[in-house]
Amino acid sequence: MYDLPSENPEEPGLPDEFHDFQPDLLKKTCQSPHYLREDYFVASDLNLYYDRENPRWYKRPDWFLVLGARRSTNQQELRLSYVIWEEEVNPFLVVELSSPGTENEDLGKTKRKQETRPTKWEVYEDILQIPYYLIYDRYENRFRGFVWRSGKYEALELSEGRLWLEELGLGVGLWQGSYEGVEGRWLRFYDSQGNWIPTPDERADREEMEKERECQEKERERTRANLEKERADRAESDLQKLRDRLLQLGVDPNSLP
Repeated sequence: MYDLPSENPEEPGLPDEFHDFQPDLLKKTCQSPHYLREDYFVASDLNLYYDRENPRWYKRPDWFLVLGARRSTNQQELRLSYVIWEEEVNPFLVVELSSPGTENEDLGKTKRKQETRPTKWEVYEDILQIPYYLIYDRYENRFRGFVWRSGKYEALELSEGRLWLEELGLGVGLWQGSYEGVEGRWLRFYDSQGNWIPTPDERADREEMEKERECQEKERERTRANLEKERADRAESDLQKLRDRLLQLGVDPNSLP
């Protein structure tokens, strides 16, 4: 089921399940404290047109983020593609999900043939000069990152599997856990305290658990209060019985010390 041919000779095949789940997790946890949600744009498997002189040339990043590009809120205005010369804002971050068939291209190891369109690496590094380029290989659990400095990409040290992005106010890192019922290591965003940003479903689950804990605590408080009242009532009843017995014996309870 791997690398089956596509009707489009330029495409190796359709995205697999991982290429559906992983971009979705990135999108749902990309919640920047520095930007309103409508002031940045995220996309996955969307054509990125980069050359006005060659308008049919495009790359299709697995996931990318553009700061300052407004998010469409009207269904009819949702983007069909991302056209650089119309948007006038380049991506800030690109993530490629590497596989054995795409690794060389993702890492810039393939060379452009004469008079053909640029490679993916050339587009990201030379033409668009995208500040951050991340590559994740789920087969080897290898997370690599590059930052654009002085006209070229420099490899980043990601031995701890995390990268902080100051402009975004978020970091990207490898998280071990289950997403959509699938256990593994996933890329997702974290906050300035190092906490993983929850997805809407995770947040809802946590809120539900918190409500349940609050209800349980209130129930425990009511139980404690009822027990205290029962003990107090029993003590009062026992005291009254003692007074009654003393009166039967001709002893005034009030005269006792």
